[in-house]
Amino acid sequence: MSRPRKIVVLVASVVSLLLLCCCGGVTVLLLNRADDEGEQLISTSFNCGQGGPVDPDAELPRIQQYSAEQIRNAAIIINVGKSLKMPPRAWVIAVATAMQESQLTNLGHLGKKNDHDSQGMFQQRPSSGWGTPAQVRDPVYSSTKFYQKLRTIKGWDKLPLTRAAQKVQISAYPDAYAKHEPIATQIVNQLADGAANAVGDSLSMECASAGKVAASGWTVPLKAPVGSGFRTASRPTHQGVDLSVEKHRPILAAASGVVSMVKCDEDFRGRQTCNVDGYPGKGGCGWMVEIIHAGNVMTRYCHLVQRPLVRENQQVAAGEMIGRVGSSGNSSGPHLHFEVHLNNDRSRHGAVDPVQFMQKTGAPLGREE
Repeated sequence: MSRPRKIVVLVASVVSLLLLCCCGGVTVLLLNRADDEGEQLISTSFNCGQGGPVDPDAELPRIQQYSAEQIRNAAIIINVGKSLKMPPRAWVIAVATAMQESQLTNLGHLGKKNDHDSQGMFQQRPSSGWGTPAQVRDPVYSSTKFYQKLRTIKGWDKLPLTRAAQKVQISAYPDAYAKHEPIATQIVNQLADGAANAVGDSLSMECASAGKVAASGWTVPLKAPVGSGFRTASRPTHQGVDLSVEKHRPILAAASGVVSMVKCDEDFRGRQTCNVDGYPGKGGCGWMVEIIHAGNVMTRYCHLVQRPLVRENQQVAAGEMIGRVGSSGNSSGPHLHFEVHLNNDRSRHGAVDPVQFMQKTGAPLGREE
């Protein structure tokens, strides 16, 4: 019997070979792991949490660098969120916060190493009103207090993870939470039947395939069919995918992040002529945007019709409009060339298949609704 991951990879490869068309020009890479844990993560990616979270007292596996006991604490956090009717986006935020504060370990008083009198998974301080030392060391209690505080923050579900966590924790290191979002998403997906793929603010575990922001923090940049695929046999240097629609369709940031580049990309002759339609063989991305997201994931958006609506170093939210579809640069017709890169590596070595990557985030490409 074939295993889930192999089926997914085979299907993705066949789809890539069948896709035709268009243009583009940058890079991407994906976390395809051949171990059983990786296969389990991929198999849950097609669900949206309908199966519910696992029992924390069940036999739990290691996930990434976290032991079974640490994963049990994550399961408790998720189950408490479910019991409080907090949506899966809150579970991802809570798990990522505990990863930063304690590495998912229920810490007691650490003496001189302690940050004031912080204790427990969330390093909550009894002296600041979080509860008694015994209470904040109770994973159920500390998780409940975290969610209760999160619920009081206006628009918490629309905030980038690091800002939502910081508003609860008031940490001396406010930017530290973001780096845990990718693994927190994987943990929630594995422990809760793919719940990080559900719509972020929904309790109904609705899949985020309609362009809404998933609990993972990702959304589709453009609802459109996929044209030319990633590194196909006919276009092995095509480092992204082409989403083909008419001109002027809004392009959205695929996740919260910081804009790292806005430019008119030069063509093969060194010209910056992005305000006119391009053509095959011209070279360059035309008007383009790059955004750095949590976990050093970078997304790239090419061939915009005019100067993008964002500027470098601007913070953007998932689903925020950053520009409009065009055909500038090395292009045979209106479309968005979309790339995903890991480790903030802008080269071809960092590029991954956006179709597979976005499928895992719960925001699959290729649907026009």
